[in-house]
Amino acid sequence: MEQSLNEILSSKNEMVKKGQIVEATEKYFAPHAKTIDFDGTVTNDKSEMVTKMQGFAGAIAKVNSITLHHSSVNGDISFAEFTFDFDMKDGGKILWHEILRTVWQNGQIVEEQYFKA
Repeated sequence: MEQSLNEILSSKNEMVKKGQIVEATEKYFAPHAKTIDFDGTVTNDKSEMVTKMQGFAGAIAKVNSITLHHSSVNGDISFAEFTFDFDMKDGGKILWHEILRTVWQNGQIVEEQYFKA
């Protein structure tokens, strides 16, 4: 039986909450998926996004917390609100409160945009 988008989003969000950001990208992004970061940075396909996430995840020294505040689905679009708190290997700290707007097609992400919350 095919999973509903609510179930797929819930599974993806659980992976992200566990810090499995690279794995979630590999599992849920369509080959031609595009991402748009809040600073305007764009990735044009899954391989670019996986490489970006591998580099980012590799720079994390410690995950202090990843909190999912809210998520919702409307048609083929989902929204998720997260706070990420990381200590980085370079000694810096990251505290992001962001909203992800995700466009889905056949259970895969075809576009994801990130907004500062």
